[in-house]
Amino acid sequence: MKSIEIRLSTIADVQEFVSIVARSPIDIDLLSGRYVVDAKSIMGIFSLDLLNPIKLNAHSDDTDELFAALDRFIVK
Repeated sequence: MKSIEIRLSTIADVQEFVSIVARSPIDIDLLSGRYVVDAKSIMGIFSLDLLNPIKLNAHSDDTDELFAALDRFIVK
């Protein structure tokens, strides 16, 4: 499992993010505080606090391609 911090600032960001992760066969969770949601669920993402960075857990060790596609959302 690999983890990164991401930021989703707008509705368009959430839509683009879900579009990218939906194409991935990797199971991906988003964590905000004590809440954990499926990263492929738009409704789940909108239930999180999007004002702060969100932790992304990808349940795979082969995440290079996924993280490259999500580069603009990654907090650096």
